Amino acid sequence: RRDSPPWLHFITTTTSAMALSMRTNTCLRATQQRAAVARSIPSVVPRRVAIAQPRLVARAEADGAAETERIMKDLQAKWDALDNKPQVFLYGAGAVFALWLTGTVIGAINHVPLLPKLLELVGLGYSAWFTYRYLLFKASREELIKDVEELKGKITGN
Repeated sequence: RRDSPPWLHFITTTTSAMALSMRTNTCLRATQQRAAVARSIPSVVPRRVAIAQPRLVARAEADGAAETERIMKDLQAKWDALDNKPQVFLYGAGAVFALWLTGTVIGAINHVPLLPKLLELVGLGYSAWFTYRYLLFKASREELIKDVEELKGKITGN
């Protein structure tokens, strides 16, 4: 198409736009005709029925305000207790950057033609293996529970 002269591109674009416009007008006229026929047919059932919608009303109690105030005071106390406030901002900025980078990488992977389907197959295969290895038999389920409890103990320090 790049080798074709500009006037040819103009003609094909104009022709395509005219054909689309004619199809749209034809569909619009047919829809209007069907609507006119439907309006001319007498109806036993009323055309519009109003259905009462139940309303959900939430009311804040006095406890809600006290709870919010308590949370804000707790957060303020924790913020005041921090010694290295710039480090908190750096960690936050690093987390936002990592989230942005992850989204960018996933978007780039999604645009590679066969890679998303391949990764779906890998995920499906791993899920099948995990189910067979840890969930199918009682002894392996107990092993999984023991491993999870051990990991939980390492994380919490118990």
